[in-house]
Amino acid sequence: MATKYEAVHHNLNGPGDARPTALQIIEDEGLSGRWTGRAILITGCSSGIGIETAKALYQTGATIYATARDLNKARSALGSILDSERVHLLELDLESLTSVRKCAEVFLAISDRLDILINNAGVMATPEGRTADGFETQFGTNHLAHFLLIQLLLPVLQKSTTPEVQSRIIILSSVAHRDGEVNFQNLNFEGEYDSWKAYAQSKTANLWTSNEIERRFGPKGVHSLSVHPGAIMTGLLVHFSDDQIQSLGADRHLAKMFKSPAQGAATTVWAATAKTFEGRGGKYLEDCQIAMPPKPNAAQFDPGYAAWAYEEKKATLLWDRSLELVKPFLS
Repeated sequence: MATKYEAVHHNLNGPGDARPTALQIIEDEGLSGRWTGRAILITGCSSGIGIETAKALYQTGATIYATARDLNKARSALGSILDSERVHLLELDLESLTSVRKCAEVFLAISDRLDILINNAGVMATPEGRTADGFETQFGTNHLAHFLLIQLLLPVLQKSTTPEVQSRIIILSSVAHRDGEVNFQNLNFEGEYDSWKAYAQSKTANLWTSNEIERRFGPKGVHSLSVHPGAIMTGLLVHFSDDQIQSLGADRHLAKMFKSPAQGAATTVWAATAKTFEGRGGKYLEDCQIAMPPKPNAAQFDPGYAAWAYEEKKATLLWDRSLELVKPFLS
């Protein structure tokens, strides 16, 4: 499906070029001040594209629930929008499923409505480690924590949907999902840890979870889309060495692909707001478009999704396995 944003993604010139920002999406959809009464929860609002996502969606008039592990950092990053009674800051540490459950409980105690859930937060290429619950850091943080949050908030998302305006779940994946599937035999990569394979696993898991939500809950009025935000210089690169960051900047092709944080949040905001997705989901998006298969001989960061992106059996297996893993925190 071609969109009005397709052409500007053919002539890249780095951060701040003609590609849309998150705020431009709001303006193009005609949503400024139009969503009074709606509720949006966004994870990861202390840095990077989470901040830009929150600030853009705030312009719709909706009530924003922004989560962060470091609340002081989030307060500094979100700035003046926190002065509004429409913006609430919630503590959420995605390396702890106990924290996820507590965050959900706090949210449900103050809101009986949730129209959009944006699973934005994440970590990338971390050294080998474990979450508080013993899961490989990237799988536990990027996938399982958000999976639990989704399970805990699905009832209010279903309650909030109407035939005219249905609820949406947005899950951030990555083009890096093309580097590996889910290692069902060794989810923690015990004895064979590779930071990029582990990251790829978590991003494939994000994509599969989104598709499975659409299959299971789309008919009930809760739709889901997965998003590759693009290449952005944010805190997500914290585990990169100086040499790695310099090499990224030295790659002329890649340097032109990089987006500003405001541009990086655009596809997320498009997924959350675009009229074209009213009542439909189950797609992987990039560059404010529905992604297509990669072109033959595509480079590592070129557009396109993996051959396994829409596999149903493995997505269902992941869903069932994930439910088992988070079960202690559901009751």
